[in-house]
Amino acid sequence: MIDLVVFDLDGTLVDSHRDLAEATNALLTDLGASTLSHDVVTSLVGEGAAVLVKRALSSAGVDPDTPSALERFLLHYNARLLDTTRPYPGMVDTLNGLRARHRLAVLTNKPERPTMQILKGLDMDSLFSDVIGGDSPHGRKPDPAGLLDLVARAGVTPAETLLVGDSPVDLATARRAGTHICLARYGFGYRFGGNGFRGDEHFIDGPAELPVIVDAIG
Repeated sequence: MIDLVVFDLDGTLVDSHRDLAEATNALLTDLGASTLSHDVVTSLVGEGAAVLVKRALSSAGVDPDTPSALERFLLHYNARLLDTTRPYPGMVDTLNGLRARHRLAVLTNKPERPTMQILKGLDMDSLFSDVIGGDSPHGRKPDPAGLLDLVARAGVTPAETLLVGDSPVDLATARRAGTHICLARYGFGYRFGGNGFRGDEHFIDGPAELPVIVDAIG
C-alpha cells in the first residue's frame, strides 16, 4: 500500500519547457552564440541547472566552462519562472484527490527557492507536505538521499512510497532508494524508450491515470 507519493517537478507536475528554453537562449544570445530550438533545450533538462547550462553551451559550440554562465542563466530564468509554466492539465485535480488519503511531497533537482516560487505562484504549495530541492545537503537525483529523507520524514518505508517522474534520472533514483516508480510518458524527460526497464515500472499518459496506479500497488 502506498502512503507517500513523491513528485518530480519539471516535466511531471508542471510544463516549464518554454521558460527554460527562453532563459537558455537568452544566455546564448548574451554570449554571442546561436540559439537552440525549444525541443533541443528540453532534451537537455533533467539533472539540474548547472548540467543544463553546460549541455546547452556545448550544443551551441560554446565553451561549457564559460565563467559565470550558470549565474547568468539563473538571472534570466528567475526573471521568467512563471511566464508560461503551468501545471499539466488535470494535475491539480489529481493532487487534490490523492491528498485525501496519501501524503504528497516534491523532490526536484531545481533549487528550492525557485521551486517554491513556482509552487506558490501556481497555488500548488499547500498540496504538498514536504519539498526538497536540488541544492539541499542531500545532493541531486539520482542520489537517493533526498528521497530517503522524505520517506523518513513521513514515517513510512520505501516500499510504501511511489516516486512519480519523467526521466531516467527519476527511474535511477527510485531504484537506488527501493521505492516504486511511475513514469509520466507526457513529461519532457521521457525519451529513453524501453532501455533499462525490468518490468516493475508503472506508466501514465496523463495525471488522471495516477490514482489508479497508486491504488493498484498493494
